[in-house]
Amino acid sequence: MEFSELIRTGQAQAELLRGPEMPPLRGTLCVTGHHLLLSPGPQATPDLWLLLLRSVDSIEKRVAGDAGTITLRCKDLRVLQLDIEGVEATLDIARSIEALSSLESVITSFPFFYRPKGLRLGEAWHFHPPERYYKRIAREVLLRSSQPLTGPQKLRCAEDEELLRAVLAEARPGARGFIVDTRSAQAAKQARMTGGGTEAKAAYPGWKRLHRPLERGRPLQESFVRLMEACGDPEQSMDRWLSRLDGCRWLSHVKEALSTACLAAQGMEWEGACILVHGAEGTDSTLLVTSLAQLILDPLSRTMAGFQELIEREWIQAGHPFQLRCAHSAFSHTRPKHEAPIFLLFLDCVWQLGRQFPLSLEFGEGMLLALFDHSYASPFGTFLCNSEKERCLCEVRTRTHSLWSGLNQPKEQRKLRNPLYVPNPLAIWPSVEPQSLRLWQGLFLRWTHPPEPSEVAWEKVWQIATDQKTEGSQPTDSASEPQP
Repeated sequence: MEFSELIRTGQAQAELLRGPEMPPLRGTLCVTGHHLLLSPGPQATPDLWLLLLRSVDSIEKRVAGDAGTITLRCKDLRVLQLDIEGVEATLDIARSIEALSSLESVITSFPFFYRPKGLRLGEAWHFHPPERYYKRIAREVLLRSSQPLTGPQKLRCAEDEELLRAVLAEARPGARGFIVDTRSAQAAKQARMTGGGTEAKAAYPGWKRLHRPLERGRPLQESFVRLMEACGDPEQSMDRWLSRLDGCRWLSHVKEALSTACLAAQGMEWEGACILVHGAEGTDSTLLVTSLAQLILDPLSRTMAGFQELIEREWIQAGHPFQLRCAHSAFSHTRPKHEAPIFLLFLDCVWQLGRQFPLSLEFGEGMLLALFDHSYASPFGTFLCNSEKERCLCEVRTRTHSLWSGLNQPKEQRKLRNPLYVPNPLAIWPSVEPQSLRLWQGLFLRWTHPPEPSEVAWEKVWQIATDQKTEGSQPTDSASEPQP
């Protein structure tokens, strides 16, 4: 298939409205195989506006007279309006965007064509070998898995039983183990009818099961959708806003995720216990809990390089199905059951940690925003596919660039680092009380509301601290590997 076959109209005259805080742009609109471009002309600044078509979540079009309007709702939560001259041009461009933004073939996506200056293929793909981490924390035993396949016959697995016995034996004499099940007791029981289930208590001596249900799948996606619907209504009263914010239950999901992670971390830190976290498939809520627990306990995971290593190990290599979960964001008109913003929930929880411990994370909000944007649509190949097996089959590591090589460029690091970072060797225990959790305005409201005065002041502090560090020392390669 050639991209040209899907482009009905190559260009048209258009005006772009980018939001309340941005001036409109007028010029020539062009559709390419992977991008939407608007060139305002040689006298205008900037010279070119560019949108990756893969970032389009939904398209709305309407025509009146001899012109038309296309509204693009993007996966990064932007809402863009294109006023286009000509009815036929409007309809043809809309159809082209619809076709090109929903291509299913991974190898036709932009990362396989992206060749930025200064980066070489193959760089940073092996930047985070998991073996190094496992050696460093050999006796911090934190496991994750999918549910045991016991089924209605309550089958057993001798290898699983031996493995968990060995874990307790290697930890320390008399060590206990906790199985943190991210499903409710009722859901775990019902899973037996479809082949799943729970560990039989008698077969796993020394292990105690705790149920800490976390939402995933469609309920979590619907929560995200309702949150963005509330954020997109500028006319509502304060009471209406607070009611809708509470009704979408997004902050409840944040609280439950942080609470479960704290439970796992406390078991290891305070009791010296071994922790096994599992859910249904072991690729969603389990990754959420183990990742947050490591950020709470491990100071190196809170560095820039350590955080990248954690995401590579716990999410990408562990098989979180990004291609399925992040196929659409909050604006799509379809609601497939496999879509869920579980990685976004993780990033929100990390933002809450950074807000409560503003000196303890080497990376700032910019890093979290970049990860959100790239997980849904990216010129890099890091978040492509659903597993390591698929990435190998598509030759992602040899034919696309790693996101980490892009983010670790000096000009990017300035925007992503926390200039007030002070290494903290202790665990950080977040408060999950309602008054301690806040809506992540920097993400959910970043395109629709100007920053609050406190955010403006913080940005000024960030700028001062960054300028002082830049003047006082030469740039170092601190974005490289964390030292054991």
